Amino acid sequence: MKLGLFVNTQFPEGVAVAARVPEIVTQVRAARDAGFASLWFPHHWLTHPMQMLQLAPVMGYVAAHAQGMTIGPNILILPPLNPIHVAEEAATFDVLTGGNYILGVGLGYRPPEFDAFGVPLAERAPRFTEAIGLMRRLWREERVTHEGRFYRVTDAAISLKPVRPGGPPIYIAGQADVSVRRAARIGDAWLIVNSSGLGKIAPLMQTYRAALEEFGRTPAESPITVECYVGAQHASAHEECRGPLEYKYAAYAAWGLEDRTGASFEDFARDRFIIGDKVSVKEEIARYRELLGVDHFIMRCQWPGLPQERTLDSIRRLGEIFASP
Repeated sequence: MKLGLFVNTQFPEGVAVAARVPEIVTQVRAARDAGFASLWFPHHWLTHPMQMLQLAPVMGYVAAHAQGMTIGPNILILPPLNPIHVAEEAATFDVLTGGNYILGVGLGYRPPEFDAFGVPLAERAPRFTEAIGLMRRLWREERVTHEGRFYRVTDAAISLKPVRPGGPPIYIAGQADVSVRRAARIGDAWLIVNSSGLGKIAPLMQTYRAALEEFGRTPAESPITVECYVGAQHASAHEECRGPLEYKYAAYAAWGLEDRTGASFEDFARDRFIIGDKVSVKEEIARYRELLGVDHFIMRCQWPGLPQERTLDSIRRLGEIFASP
């Protein structure tokens, strides 16, 4: 069973982001020293008033401190982007990390992002599927000719081949039956995103497993992203992370993804976040593993406004949980 860290790159309005970059590096080093296997980074555009470091520069900056850890986006919003650019960039990351790069991708859902790139939301699924097929060809073949609905390459090759034969694995996020079936059909794994609760994930996992059997495929692993806070005391853990988590999920609601109208924080967090002391968090991890069969827990331990000290303590305690039998 693997442990990963979802690195927070989002900050409230008014925060001096440049001063927080060393804190990100400290978190990465703390995770590395605590035995975490992977680092993951979010991706969005046009997030004002929330400030956000962009994906590729921050991954490149942090890669030097990862020292053998796997890194990847969680998740890159693929449809607005040209797959030639994404394939070239992924190959570079694969080389920089010595073959320890995973390309996590998703459809996206925010109209302002698609409008800004001139890509209709209605085209996101066919663009997504065509892009993945083209990227894999660019990584694997000497020269590529592709004449698709959206993209064209004529007898050309990317500038750098990945270290990993065939290119980096592609993990596909999805929160609906059709997306999960797509992940089973063309992805190397279904990447469960952090905004999904158990009530949504459990039936989707059944859909995914049925689709894997239908398509005759075996996933690389079963990763899940979870909001997780490990406090010193179970009784105070929820209160310590309540404000930052409420800020983050208010942003999701404003973006059209989540709605917790009328629900208390505790009710909303139940079966969605893993919050508590080391004992209760370990029990919850075991419950998720039993219910879903997941084997790679990607934990987001910081949200806009959570103090660095609490984040580092949570990372350290998670390492202790996974190190214990």
